[in-house]
Amino acid sequence: MDNRPIGVFDSGVGGLTAVRRLHEILPHEDIIYFGDTGRVPYGTRSAETILKYTRQDVHFLQAFDIKAIVVACNTVSATALDTVAAETDVPMIGVVSPACDAARKATVTGRIGVIGTQATVRSGVYERMLTAADPNLSVFMQACPLLVPLAENGRVHRGDIVAETLVREYLAPIKAQGVDTLILACTHYPLLREVIAAEMGAHVRLIDSGAAAAECVRDILTPCETRQGRTRYFVSDDPAGFNVLAPGFLHSALDFPAKRVEFGAF
Repeated sequence: MDNRPIGVFDSGVGGLTAVRRLHEILPHEDIIYFGDTGRVPYGTRSAETILKYTRQDVHFLQAFDIKAIVVACNTVSATALDTVAAETDVPMIGVVSPACDAARKATVTGRIGVIGTQATVRSGVYERMLTAADPNLSVFMQACPLLVPLAENGRVHRGDIVAETLVREYLAPIKAQGVDTLILACTHYPLLREVIAAEMGAHVRLIDSGAAAAECVRDILTPCETRQGRTRYFVSDDPAGFNVLAPGFLHSALDFPAKRVEFGAF
């Protein structure tokens, strides 16, 4: 048995979609979550800045003697994961590879759409990974830079004219390609799932990259004792706002209110 906690980090509240799935499939595990809400979004930053932030995030989580880190951020997974993973002995699980595996299993036509931040799309990692596994796949990428701040502000439901307008505009090029599978290549995007699903139609399978990563964690970890796990939350800014938004994304109450962490602490 290994009772050490699992670390999870993201640029903001989006990584809670991965935590929610971890709660469902690994209810006995303790989790330490860090949301870098003071510097969200990561997707518009340079590769050098993303690498710097990632190292700081990982350093903070390592102070809790964690047994694994879930990188619940597609931007980090696409641009910094390999570098930082080589610098630490703690296993690091990103979201890109699990999401690609899930999409390849889901597609029937071989036409896969990917929506993500500018940094994720610019990296080309999804297209490379998918076509390396199956050269017959057709992959269509679309950056959606305004969806992260939309999710961070709770504007995620059908009937919200701003959410529906942005989703419609961003998804138009993907819909035009006739995809049957769409990877939500940002862990914030499942918060907009009902808006995205309504726009794409029932025939398109949505792949939640955070949930896919959580399921990958289950396959590699040494389990802890059978007990009720607890999750502690830390943010770099506005814990009160996080505490208001988080229960809706987790579909449950917080075990503990989020605490603010000063950048100088890590």
